[in-house]
Amino acid sequence: MSAFPGSPRILKGGIVLIDPDTSAVKRVVSLQYNPDTLTRSLSVQSMAAEGGDRAEVLRLKGPPVETFKLEAEIDATDQLETPDQFPGAVQSGIFAQLAALETMLYPTSAQLRANDALAAAGTLEIVPMETPLALFVWSASRIVPVRITEFSVTEEAFDPALNPIRARVSLGFRVLSVTDVPTGHKAAGLFMNYLQQKEKLAGSFTAAPLSALGVTGVP
Repeated sequence: MSAFPGSPRILKGGIVLIDPDTSAVKRVVSLQYNPDTLTRSLSVQSMAAEGGDRAEVLRLKGPPVETFKLEAEIDATDQLETPDQFPGAVQSGIFAQLAALETMLYPTSAQLRANDALAAAGTLEIVPMETPLALFVWSASRIVPVRITEFSVTEEAFDPALNPIRARVSLGFRVLSVTDVPTGHKAAGLFMNYLQQKEKLAGSFTAAPLSALGVTGVP
């Protein structure tokens, strides 16, 4: 059934993987269905939090540690009803969608083989493998560099070949701020854009007068 022609186009939330050096987009993973809820938390980085001098109580060490949590649904039921259009769903259910999310947490097999070769050649120090930079995109106003901190999958239904056809994926992200990356890193610039967007939105907020709180001034 087609959507009502006057209804607004619903944008998808998702994750974009980019090369941190060139900004080239490596992969875009859109969520099949936007979650009903998005949980955010901010932990203030205050000097006073570590029992510092009382004179430092209003000083901040840097941006707060911000985290996101969501639960996404993946379902191949509709795709299985039109197998000609979605042959992949018939062959492997939702394995491809799950793999696209899961491989964000892995170094590539090529990187692992390269490190094995270096170890076999007697290399004493092997640099840890670098992954693409992940961006959590939730509207044009929220494009945030993140590190994936939590990932769990509950597979809820299977086809006769035991391919999963419905699952819930729980994702947790930690925002990468300017205190987490070197100066000049792509994530630092993206975080500053994110912060400036917050400041712009805060500036457009119409503040209430003191009288709304039942007071006429600050003592």
